[in-house]
Amino acid sequence: MKEVENMSDPKPCTTEDEETEKETDFIEDDKSEDDKPVNADKMPHLLTEGTFLIKRKDKNCFTCSQCGKSLGRKSSLEIHMRIHTGEKPYTCAMCGKSFRQSSSLTQHMIIHTGERPYTCTQCGKSFRQSSNLTLHMTIHTGERPYTCTQCGKSFINSSYLNNHRLIHTGERSHKCDQCGKSFLRAAYLKAHLRVHTKEKPYSCSVCGKSFSRQSYLRGHQKIHTGVKEYMCFECEKTFISAEHLKRHQRIHTGEKPYKCSHCDKRFNRLESLKIHETIHTGEKSYKCSLCDKRFNKLSILKIHERIHTGEKPYTCTQCGKSFRQSSNLTLHMTIHTGERPYTCTRCGISFRQSSNLKKHMLIHSGEKTHKCDQCGKTFLTAAYVKIHLRVHTKEKPYSCSVCGKSFSTELSLRGHQKIHIDVKEYMCFECDKTFLRAHQLKRHQMIHTGEKPYKCSHCEKRFNRLESQKSHEMIHTGEKLFKCSHCDKRFSQLQNQKIHERIHTGEKPYTCTQCGKSYGRSASLNNHMLIHTGVKTHKCDQCGKSFLAATRLKTHLRFHTKEKPYLCPVCGKRFAQNTYLSEHQKTHTGVKEYMCFECEKTFISAQHLKRHQMIHTGEKPYKCSHCDKGFNQLKILKKHKDSHKKTSTHLISV
Repeated sequence: MKEVENMSDPKPCTTEDEETEKETDFIEDDKSEDDKPVNADKMPHLLTEGTFLIKRKDKNCFTCSQCGKSLGRKSSLEIHMRIHTGEKPYTCAMCGKSFRQSSSLTQHMIIHTGERPYTCTQCGKSFRQSSNLTLHMTIHTGERPYTCTQCGKSFINSSYLNNHRLIHTGERSHKCDQCGKSFLRAAYLKAHLRVHTKEKPYSCSVCGKSFSRQSYLRGHQKIHTGVKEYMCFECEKTFISAEHLKRHQRIHTGEKPYKCSHCDKRFNRLESLKIHETIHTGEKSYKCSLCDKRFNKLSILKIHERIHTGEKPYTCTQCGKSFRQSSNLTLHMTIHTGERPYTCTRCGISFRQSSNLKKHMLIHSGEKTHKCDQCGKTFLTAAYVKIHLRVHTKEKPYSCSVCGKSFSTELSLRGHQKIHIDVKEYMCFECDKTFLRAHQLKRHQMIHTGEKPYKCSHCEKRFNRLESQKSHEMIHTGEKLFKCSHCDKRFSQLQNQKIHERIHTGEKPYTCTQCGKSYGRSASLNNHMLIHTGVKTHKCDQCGKSFLAATRLKTHLRFHTKEKPYLCPVCGKRFAQNTYLSEHQKTHTGVKEYMCFECEKTFISAQHLKRHQMIHTGEKPYKCSHCDKGFNQLKILKKHKDSHKKTSTHLISV
């Protein structure tokens, strides 16, 4: 090599020999006999005579003419010079990749051979490099020797610490020339560019799936092996990766190291922080090539694209059902296992998800510590107060980009936007019916499959919705957790409590577009709409009578079967409908909770109040099809119609 030949005469070496060379790529296996260091274990006499240390001190230095770096061996300098010349003389015969030194090629060949000579004595995991085994051992020992001086956070190796320090500096000097996004490191930019090029150089040898990053491939490969080697010492739960374990451990520690620069909210994951910050910035960098929908995460875009492609890569081994997301499969598996790991300490009810348990706990506490300082109304969480305050401030921060209409909550905006696009992207492949939301499609598909995964623990009855099962079980337990804030009436469902409270507030949010009539429940509006269409598609196979809704047919069938499933706990009388039981129970209590605001007269039921109010309004909604006469009760209309039939019969006989 020319540069080595032209170098000056060797000088006494003032550096720590070749150990000053930080790059592992400089280590050479095929050293000459003169270059190989003396093995002190094999030649102990050198140490005793004192000559070994003298030889090391007198060793000459070889200086690089390009950068001035000094090395203790000629062969080390030759390897170092390849950084400047770009020479990579050692080429892999299998994939063509080249290396500066033979040891790097040897290490690389292990990828092709699959050889993993370094094995952990604690868990049996094997590694290609001894350094990887050393790093892995820190999982078992818990050792984290590299500590950040700014925040005190510790890491298992120096590279993780260096990456972490960039969070504090915030410097993003590496910019993408395609989209302008900046990154902390050149390696991150390189990985990001694959988003634009669609390059996926890392392929799974088992299923052939390709990935843009090697770390993604490694994570994917664990799906095939099923090995979960990372264990939490708090709860003994195991995880596929160290990252998943670390994330999980924050549940125990409560650590939330990532802080939003806009609103001081904290998060236990960097990804969660980044997603949250897009709420403030409005940034959605990832666009779907099929429907132009935009997302703030690449992973969400990929999941969304599966709606168009129909891809469902995660399949249940028990029933063959497939899912677009691994999290959905994990949740689905609990149906088969019956696992409900999250249990309420107050009532013993168990849940499949921690989020469901958290929501449930609010029922017991009933504590509404968050108060609106404008109207005094109290709420269970601060988030609810924040949303409620917009009623007073009239603030509507979420605007529709199509028509400019504004909304107080993001959820309301998302629901509204579907009016414009009219996209029902979730399609049933059985009947081609489409739905706005995934959970609506899922519920619909149970009609075809007949699946009823939720079983009553009291009477073997099965349901296709968890809410239906819970609601049904309260018939057996008599449990009514939700209390009306106006009249102390209790309900087994929160939804029923809210609907009931509209009796007191007079709120009727569901309005008929044909006649303008309003209702307190969407179901009531749906039933009402059938009056306009007049279609009675549900027919009784016993007497031929038809009904507007399936629920009415179901109730009607009890007249034939004589079934009366609703029992009064006071007198033992039974009823065919729950509403009949509710009305009957009021005869025992004597409570008349429905009051007319015109004359302050009170009634046992809402129906009685409604009938009474027609006296004040003069409303007669039931019209005779023969003479256009109106009535305020359906039964009076029916009696009136009978008079027409009698008249008609009399005329025929005459």
